[in-house]
Amino acid sequence: MKLPGKLYLIPTTMGESDPMDVLPQTVKRSIDFIDHYIVENEKTARKSIKAVSPEKKQSDLILFTLNKRTEPSEHLDFIKPLLEGKNVGLMSEAGCPGVADPGAVIVKLAHEKGIQVVPLVGPSSILLAMMASGMNGQSFTFNGYLPIDKDEKKSALKYFEKLSQEKNQSQLFIETPYRNNKLVEDILQILNPSTHLCIATDITLPTEFIKTMRVADWKKLKVDLHNRPTIFIIHKM
Repeated sequence: MKLPGKLYLIPTTMGESDPMDVLPQTVKRSIDFIDHYIVENEKTARKSIKAVSPEKKQSDLILFTLNKRTEPSEHLDFIKPLLEGKNVGLMSEAGCPGVADPGAVIVKLAHEKGIQVVPLVGPSSILLAMMASGMNGQSFTFNGYLPIDKDEKKSALKYFEKLSQEKNQSQLFIETPYRNNKLVEDILQILNPSTHLCIATDITLPTEFIKTMRVADWKKLKVDLHNRPTIFIIHKM
């Protein structure tokens, strides 16, 4: 009986930066020998693979697309090459697969099928923001996207602020990039002036900006985060 292949979790850059500035050689070595991939977007995945391994033939690549439109019934088809003994790479659109990323469902399925999962080192905006924030790295929670509804968003922000103080736990969240500036306005209006806020944007890019201050101090500083990937962290001490 043929042994199954391995599922490699392959990180990507988080924007237009040199892959070798943020990705280790293990990523290149893995891409060099893997031809089957599960990706969010075929066009950007091919671009990422070419940037890391220019000599790799694009015609050799077999890509499966996993996004919000993918039916769960398709997941088994994606891992068939693994069951046939071929190695498969799982790639996020940006950063590390499986973290705030749809690829987690494939990783779960791989475990269920007895397939070895190999995570590779790469940039995670969540961890890099937390590292640079100066907040509690011993206890923190990533909450994903905030509600769109104004009242629900206000309730969520107040809840996370309260939680951060009661549990001494930093609270991380994100927003759709084109709504970032509105979210900053909401944060500054809703949260306590003494609450600490970290804004970490364009992480690993030349335009990277990471700063932690109290809400009262942020009100004195104007930042433009429009269409810039950003992690927000709050902590009321």
